[in-house]
Amino acid sequence: MATTPRSGTTREVDYPTSDGKPMGETDLHRQDMIDVIEVLEDHFAADPNVYVSGNLLLFYERGNRRKHISPDAFVVRGVSKLPPRDYYLLWEEGKSPDVVIEITSKTTRREDQKKKRVIYRDVLKVPEYFQFDPTRDYLRPPLQGLRLVEGEYMPISPILGRLPSAVLGLHLEKSAEQLRLFDPATGSWLPTRSERIDQEMKSRLQADFKRERAELALDRSEAARLRAEAEIERLRLENERLRRGLGEPG
Repeated sequence: MATTPRSGTTREVDYPTSDGKPMGETDLHRQDMIDVIEVLEDHFAADPNVYVSGNLLLFYERGNRRKHISPDAFVVRGVSKLPPRDYYLLWEEGKSPDVVIEITSKTTRREDQKKKRVIYRDVLKVPEYFQFDPTRDYLRPPLQGLRLVEGEYMPISPILGRLPSAVLGLHLEKSAEQLRLFDPATGSWLPTRSERIDQEMKSRLQADFKRERAELALDRSEAARLRAEAEIERLRLENERLRRGLGEPG
């Protein structure tokens, strides 16, 4: 369900922040949507003029509370990240989304394939529209992309099994029931936030292990030095005792 905190901004119309619909069809659909939004947010975090959002009401006709749509995930280049939005008012932002990604299912099939597609193509003129069906409810193949060419959506051809996004500079790829974003510059998937946390934890553990091994090596080295000095002292004393026993002059 698209919902965000309401700000104190006064407008001529009280635009709603919720459409009354659930956030995701299933736990899987919701998690896929959250992962995609977060990965895109992290990827564009350093650019203040790339706005990433999702599950947010986008109003496209000024003064009309009913003319809205809620993309699962979308990216707008040239629009400031700040401030956080209650909703996206097209006439105030001055720009439609450049990319929309829908996590689709048999329940949302009609909306994603017809209503949303028409609005994205004819009203918002979104350059790229991707759909991902994680449970293979109806979409064959389960990941499909469209690019706006002279007012019509044309299928995006895959590259090595991935769908390239010219706008994002990334490729979209299906991995089991998960939608992954592939960076051709690095040749790897962009990590989800949970994967990033796991990687950071692993790096910290490896750093701690290396430090402990170095400290242990120093301890062993110091212990070996002390043992060697003790052995030298023992041999010196033994030699001194033998010399005295033989009556040799000290």
